[in-house]
Amino acid sequence: MNHTLGTDGLSNAASEAVADEEPRFERAFDAPPGRLQRVSPLVRRLVAPNPGPFTFTGTCAYIVGEGEVAVIDPGPDIDSHVESLLAALPGETIARIFVTHTHRDHSPAARRLQAATGAEIWGCAPHFSARDLALGETNKLDAANDLDHRPDRALADGETFAGPGYTIRAVTTPGHTMNHVCFELAEEKALFTGDHIMGWSTSIVAPPDGAMRPYLQSLEKLRGIDHALYWPGHGGPVTQPQRFLRALLHHRRVREISILAALAQGPTTVPEIVAKVYEKLDPRLKNAAGLTSFAHLEDLCARGLAATDGLPQLDGIFIRA
Repeated sequence: MNHTLGTDGLSNAASEAVADEEPRFERAFDAPPGRLQRVSPLVRRLVAPNPGPFTFTGTCAYIVGEGEVAVIDPGPDIDSHVESLLAALPGETIARIFVTHTHRDHSPAARRLQAATGAEIWGCAPHFSARDLALGETNKLDAANDLDHRPDRALADGETFAGPGYTIRAVTTPGHTMNHVCFELAEEKALFTGDHIMGWSTSIVAPPDGAMRPYLQSLEKLRGIDHALYWPGHGGPVTQPQRFLRALLHHRRVREISILAALAQGPTTVPEIVAKVYEKLDPRLKNAAGLTSFAHLEDLCARGLAATDGLPQLDGIFIRA
């Protein structure tokens, strides 16, 4: 199925299918850090001990297969976590290590596993940004980036790895970061979604590392693939992928409409927009809300629906075009 983005950033099908539906987030998640759990016939999960406002209860590392396994998103460089991963696989061999993207809660442990096992690292390319920094601009989330990630093989869309009893296919999904890749497990029609789609929360899209237009396009791309289940990088599974995708797209449309309504009231800034359009916001997520609002504003300016002096910047003043 092919869906194209219109001038409002969403396909007509997405807008009509979820006219009154917001994402239903699931925050009940019983997976203690450091404990290996079987979650499907081919998949085991181990949660890292790095809870927080962006990571929920911690990063989910997934082990696919038996005997010769693949590890997806090994997680942060925490000694106890790496030790737990290695101890969880006695008598088994790590055939490949897959990484969805280069945030420090997902990729650094890959190098630790490689040093211990010799397994190659496949998946996302080294970190790169959606655009260059504007004059005077700083990257507010630069410390979150793993700039040392150098995979043995950066996978293009559709490339596969065949292990004993399982097949992993790369599905490129830029937006949250520009190098983001999801991994499909063909035998279970499941998709490991990293931070592109999570069942407990929306994903941050933070320029210049990420960008709203490719993020929306990547959501639309998954609408054309019939998956039965999503395994996110944080929290529990998404059990109704297509419904959840439609709701996420609707949520982004509602957020965009709210931002345009704020701009219609007169010149405004990102902090003022956050105060107007985000209700009951966790204070710890104020900066994240600002960055995602800024990503919307960049997209609106590119489409001629908003304007600012020069290139859009986080501390700029925006108007309705």
